[in-house]
Amino acid sequence: MLEEIRIRSLGVIESSTLELGPGLTVITGETGAGKTMVVTALGLLLGGRADSGAVRRGSSSARVEGVVDARRLDAFTDEVLESGGEVEEGRVVLARNISAEGRSRAWVGGAGVPASRLAAVAEPLVAVHGQSDQHRLLRPAAQREALDRFGGERVADLLSRYQEVHARLGDVEKRLHEVVSSARERAREADQLRFALQEIEAVSPEPGEDAALAAEESRLGFADTLRTAAEGAREALSSDRDAPDALGAASTARTALDGVREHDPEAAQLADRLAELTYLLSDLAADVASYASRLESDPLRLAAVSERRAALVALTRKYGETIDEVLAWSGGAALRLVDLEDTDDTISSLRGERAALRDRLATLGVELSTARQEAAVRLGREVTEELTLLAMPHARLEVAVSQQEAAATGDPDGSAGDEPGAPLEVDGRRVRFTATGLDDVELLLAANAGMDPRPLDKGASGGELSRVMLAVEVALAGTTQVPTFVFDEVDAGVGGKAAIEIGRRLARLARDSQVLVVTHLPQVAAFADRHIVVAKASDGSVTTSGLTSLGAEERERELSRMLAGLDDSDTALAHARELLETARSATR
Repeated sequence: MLEEIRIRSLGVIESSTLELGPGLTVITGETGAGKTMVVTALGLLLGGRADSGAVRRGSSSARVEGVVDARRLDAFTDEVLESGGEVEEGRVVLARNISAEGRSRAWVGGAGVPASRLAAVAEPLVAVHGQSDQHRLLRPAAQREALDRFGGERVADLLSRYQEVHARLGDVEKRLHEVVSSARERAREADQLRFALQEIEAVSPEPGEDAALAAEESRLGFADTLRTAAEGAREALSSDRDAPDALGAASTARTALDGVREHDPEAAQLADRLAELTYLLSDLAADVASYASRLESDPLRLAAVSERRAALVALTRKYGETIDEVLAWSGGAALRLVDLEDTDDTISSLRGERAALRDRLATLGVELSTARQEAAVRLGREVTEELTLLAMPHARLEVAVSQQEAAATGDPDGSAGDEPGAPLEVDGRRVRFTATGLDDVELLLAANAGMDPRPLDKGASGGELSRVMLAVEVALAGTTQVPTFVFDEVDAGVGGKAAIEIGRRLARLARDSQVLVVTHLPQVAAFADRHIVVAKASDGSVTTSGLTSLGAEERERELSRMLAGLDDSDTALAHARELLETARSATR
């Protein structure tokens, strides 16, 4: 809820702070004192259009700040954090600056944001009802939501189940549409994969085969050169022609050191190492000789290896850098081919699932519509009763729950084929549907006897519309998620007993929500938990207004002024006390 509103240089208000709290707060004051500036300030905090004409004369800019207690507003807190703002000790500061040139700046929790973002964050906090405002309940979606809240747990449960099935149907229809619309592409892709897999299967490569064949081809291609080199190496290690070789040199060195080994342990160690070396040289010479003997030119094998390598290279050009990658690709391609070849079965399965979900959705939609219609009768009756007590004795509110039928033929959306969102079959009718059900919900008002009910924005004057909104909000009290309601002169054109009833209903609404009312009627002001007066002063050239919270005695004097236009009328004071006592008795 709103805890505080700070206003600077807005209209006739130079600088004022409005401290708010739970319950009913009324704002009163003389005509022209600036009562509606509080509502204007709220509009700016809600992201409303900036009007440079609202900036106080002589000031470069106007500023409005609002402190919001967000401790029970989890969704609001999430929006603030998402906007980059901060929540300090459960409080959030919203702010708006309007320059005299018309420039506007907005802040959410200290973070600069566009005015549109401020509107998105703050709009769910406050519902403003005034003769010149865009009323929240004039929006079709808000009217449906209001009826659903009034319908209670039954409607909420049916709506939840309906939306769950609707979401599942959406997923299935999207998948079906994709499969059907891409059938030709899927067939083409399957042919390409089939050809590729046949090509790979014809070669039948083995893991690592390309590397092994590359090594073998190189060895076969240079067999003579390799053999000559190996024989030269073997001759250098152990000569057959009594030529100097490595083995002979090592043996000579070993013999020399063996002759002196008893004279020095180090010489003995060196002699032992030379003995090991001669053994190694002897083994190495034998291995080189064996390697040379195995090297033979084999043109037929070389041709076969080259041909096999060419086949493998053809695969690696298309399907991977190596044969191992080619084999990995073919494994994935085989799985994809199975999926593609199963298109007909997939389509059949999805169509069956879609039909079952549509039947289920139609059943839930009918049940939800029935529950809404029952709630609509009750809501219309309750609001009509409230209007009778709000000086609209002949008014009648109806809540129309209707459905849109699709044309049987020639309707581009009338086909229940594979296109998502095709109308549902409901009791032999083709009915359009959305994520919220089969129904359109609209509040209709007949303001006077003998009139046909019409949509709210067409069937009522500004003052009547404000009272209708109050009646609806009272009927919905305890079900709404909006923490703060603002009514700007909801009592226009009303007096006497009807005014007392308005005050009574505002007080009733304030049991569950924070309510802020701008009023000129003492009968309404008497029901307030908190009374704020807007007082103006003038130095002859500039008018200034300020906000003052009234105590008990000050409140009596303000009510007497509102009753008689006089500050010190004993009769008016007595009447004011009587009003306050009547209000206290009515709210006990």
